[in-house]
Amino acid sequence: MKQEQFYLEKPSLKRKSQAIEYIEEHLKYKSNINGSGSLDDNYKDYESWLEKLELGSNPKTCPENKCPGFTYFLIEKNSDEIIGMINIRYNLNEEMLLHGGHIGYGIRPTKRRHGYNKINLYLGLLKCQELNLDKVLLTADDNNPASVRTILSLGGILENKIEDENEILGRYWIDVSLSIKKNKEIYEKYLAKNCRIFFYIKFFLFLLCNILLMKVVRLLLVTPKPIQCFCFFP
Repeated sequence: MKQEQFYLEKPSLKRKSQAIEYIEEHLKYKSNINGSGSLDDNYKDYESWLEKLELGSNPKTCPENKCPGFTYFLIEKNSDEIIGMINIRYNLNEEMLLHGGHIGYGIRPTKRRHGYNKINLYLGLLKCQELNLDKVLLTADDNNPASVRTILSLGGILENKIEDENEILGRYWIDVSLSIKKNKEIYEKYLAKNCRIFFYIKFFLFLLCNILLMKVVRLLLVTPKPIQCFCFFP
């Protein structure tokens, strides 16, 4: 049996039928839908949803009551199936800083209890690193122990708990770089090869840009030597 491999994919028209099926499965099982970027509210007009995602990814075009961010499908490479979704918000407003956090994620009902959401979150943290997010906030209801376990397993640290619509909501912070470093050995084997290569290329370019920037700064900070003037007249 082939090793399952996963990657995050930006929603597109080619996934339309799969995306609709993904939401309908949740409705069939009367299951909560998380991390879908409001696909559950717009799946009957998928093309319009794609346009809203594009507008919502840019802070200049994002609606005022929303946080700019990106939504992805979690794809299993061998089956080419949507296993879950994840939504990453990179600039939180006051409401989301209190209740929602940077990341929302979920797995389809028939694929739960296999540890897929941990892989989903790990891949999400790699995206957060690309967005230069040092720490990210995730929230989980105390009545959702599976989500709490997922957050804790990736290094989530509880800041506090608040009451939210008669439920107790935990607010957890994850150090992005630290979590990736500690969990690399566990989850790298589940990453699709093209995903790993792309990540390493981007990481190498990121390091290269920083090295070049440091060299430029050092050159600018070097005190110029005084210019010697020679006079040929007595």
